[in-house]
Amino acid sequence: MNAEAIFPAQYARTGQFTLGVPRAFRIAPDGVRMAFLRTRTGADTRTCLWVRDAADGAERLIADPVGLLDGGADRPPQAERTLRERTRESAVGITSFAVDRAVRTAVFALSGHLFHVDLGSGRVHGVPAAPGAVAPRLDPAGTRIAYVAGGALHVTSSHGPDTTLAESEDPEVTWGLPEFVAAEEMGRTRGFWWAPDGQSLLVARVDTGEVAKWYLSDPASPHRPPHRVPYPAAGTANAAVTLWRVALNGNRHRIRWDETALPYLSAVHWSGNGPALLQVQSRDQRILRVLSVADDGTTEVRAEEIDAHWVSVVPGAPAWTTDGRLARVAARRGAYRLLIDDRPVTPDGLQVRALLDVGDDVLFTASGDDPTQIHVHSAGPGAGTEQWTEAPGVHHAARSGRVLVTVSQSLHRPGTVVHVHTAGCRTGSLVSVAEKPVLTARPHLLSVGDRALRCAVLLPAGHRPGDGSLPVLLDPYGGPAAQRVLAAHDKYLFSQWFAEQGFAVLVADGRGTPGRGPVWDRSIQFDEARMNVEDQVDALRATAERFPGLLDLDRVAIRGWSHGGYLALLAVLRRPDVFHAAVAGAPVTDRLLYNTFYTERYLGHPEGRADVYAANSPLTEAASLCRPLMLIHGLADDNVVAAHTLRLSSALLAAGRPHTVLPLSAATHRTPHAMVEGVMRSQSHFLKQALAARPKESVAHGHQ
Repeated sequence: MNAEAIFPAQYARTGQFTLGVPRAFRIAPDGVRMAFLRTRTGADTRTCLWVRDAADGAERLIADPVGLLDGGADRPPQAERTLRERTRESAVGITSFAVDRAVRTAVFALSGHLFHVDLGSGRVHGVPAAPGAVAPRLDPAGTRIAYVAGGALHVTSSHGPDTTLAESEDPEVTWGLPEFVAAEEMGRTRGFWWAPDGQSLLVARVDTGEVAKWYLSDPASPHRPPHRVPYPAAGTANAAVTLWRVALNGNRHRIRWDETALPYLSAVHWSGNGPALLQVQSRDQRILRVLSVADDGTTEVRAEEIDAHWVSVVPGAPAWTTDGRLARVAARRGAYRLLIDDRPVTPDGLQVRALLDVGDDVLFTASGDDPTQIHVHSAGPGAGTEQWTEAPGVHHAARSGRVLVTVSQSLHRPGTVVHVHTAGCRTGSLVSVAEKPVLTARPHLLSVGDRALRCAVLLPAGHRPGDGSLPVLLDPYGGPAAQRVLAAHDKYLFSQWFAEQGFAVLVADGRGTPGRGPVWDRSIQFDEARMNVEDQVDALRATAERFPGLLDLDRVAIRGWSHGGYLALLAVLRRPDVFHAAVAGAPVTDRLLYNTFYTERYLGHPEGRADVYAANSPLTEAASLCRPLMLIHGLADDNVVAAHTLRLSSALLAAGRPHTVLPLSAATHRTPHAMVEGVMRSQSHFLKQALAARPKESVAHGHQ
């Protein structure tokens, strides 16, 4: 059987080749050990906890979820499943863990049970805890464990007793968990933070009483009740989030800031290098403030950013350096620049993406002139910027003390390479047991058009100049929050498989995609839909000019998922003269049905902007469909709910527009492994049929 035939099954069982790759590194400050997560094989979804000892470089299996629980596979509590979904976690088992300051001990939750680990001896034992425990974290000294169960914050030790520090009788109130938009959009997946001395915690109290309640059910399992979800759709109420300092004796006081003007709590940082830091934002996200917290709960403004469009949240910021300087990222002179005490320390043109570690200096990822590459850098006060990764590609890192771990992907090599560096010298590697793909991706990266749109072209293996033109498949995400065109081989495997079906596949990143700076990002505000489609059309035409005779512009399809599905839908509705068929997976069809934080950043509050929302919602254009369209949606999707597809389908039926709907029972926003192969083949079959059957004449649509 050839590679094309067996790839979908491999792609599914390997979690898109993420299983078996080491991740979530926790490095001891003295460098003696490193804890990390990895599955046993490249097809095993059960994640285990491992330790690498610096002395000999040996890797030890510390905790395997198999056998830790009686019966082996309790169903995780709803809070654990929700956190896993918010963090895009595809594996099961030990999907996260926390360590003490010295990285001598660790804790993790598994199916609602707590476990404590001595990382030196490898001893693992269960911790008495309330049922449904999630999100455990050790205090810095490693003596106490805080966790959440049933919406209440608990503290215990490795052998008990268990104390409830904060709880509410109101089922709409939780303590210690992030609200929906924090976890889904802000990147804040935590709801409590230990004090450096371990004597108190900062704890988020989330009240969803005013948030609209949606009900998600599985039609294939009518005996199961629907799942009730507080969902803050654009223009509606958000959860009310307050922050409290809670002492171990239960005493607590509220942290005070103007929550009415600045309701979003996007980040919290609490280290021994300064007072606790909060990052808060206005609902329209045009104002961002960094606040420090005094012992009595009052706050002081340490920094403020105001932008006429919005202020971006950058992972890892804000934070204190070792000597008590404020490190953060802000837009300055056309770039996202690292600021230390309000002074830019990175050069113009270097786009800082995330802060990875803040100590004497700051370790961060950034892109320069080529947004397809992401490198690891460091910078500090009085020092220049140093680049730690050299090979072209996409790099990430973790650091503690003198030890640096780099995680690297290359355009010309499959898989991920993890290297360990000590005092600037490579001293070893961590083993990846990920499977090698049976397909080899062959992306050709290029920059096209007046806007220098970054694109990748993928052709079937063996296709040579002179072999004739190929039908075209555009495969974008194409909008904010995600970048498709990167210098990393495995990012293109899915697209390469479609190329092996006989397509010339074009992946194009349009305006708003990350990596090109604040002006590029903000250009789409209020007009996202038009610009997204325009950039795909321009990329297609410019690429066709670059490769004469290769792309058959009379047979062009487009597919995508999430924002890519939204874009595919817009393309086929608005430009049937260019796009002759589309597959839209989990598309947003009505922007009023998507969440506040994301939607209002780009379109504003819907009050007074009904025209903007209508112009950016494909649902309003259902009657214009004149091309083959397949809609795919997980019926249990709690991010882009299935109502988006179902309402569009109803509108298409009412307008007499034929279309295909593929419902995925019990599937969330991510397609379950068991369905991946079938969904891939269904798309390929549909697109081949649609382009083969299309008439030769063009559709007049008023475009030249």
